[in-house]
Amino acid sequence: MKKFFASVAATALLVGGASVAFADNHAEMSDKKNIVETASGNDNFSTLVTAVSEAGLVDALSAEGPFTVFAPTNDAFAALPDGTVETLLMDENIEQLQAILQLHVVSGKIKSKDIAEGTTEVETLGGETIEVVNDGHSITVGGAEVIMADVYTSNGVIHAIDSVILPE
Repeated sequence: MKKFFASVAATALLVGGASVAFADNHAEMSDKKNIVETASGNDNFSTLVTAVSEAGLVDALSAEGPFTVFAPTNDAFAALPDGTVETLLMDENIEQLQAILQLHVVSGKIKSKDIAEGTTEVETLGGETIEVVNDGHSITVGGAEVIMADVYTSNGVIHAIDSVILPE
């Protein structure tokens, strides 16, 4: 696990040809931006930020927390079937969008170093359970691979993932 996370500890990581960069990712400081502000400051999370806003979850993810957010990149949303994101953003589908987004949030601050090898089930804010698998080389969450870990915020931590976690 240390080898994997050492490889993603840099402040930029190439993701599907796009650089996911955060300023001063790995220092834990109380004056940092919250989860929503941090994601809003990175163009690779613009789809996620739009979805969080449309779902009415900005205040919840800006609250004290702490929270762990497994944040799909724009490329992760783009990999969904054509029209999926647009359909989820429609007013009549807000509850479904909220349910999907809540699958990506866990109460508490889970740092990469805290994830034991093997499979662990964690409860999401939506009340669903997802599997976190650490095989010693990589970590997956609900089947999505963590492509950048430990982006600390004032109210938790963000781990970028390569696909959108969907309900079963």
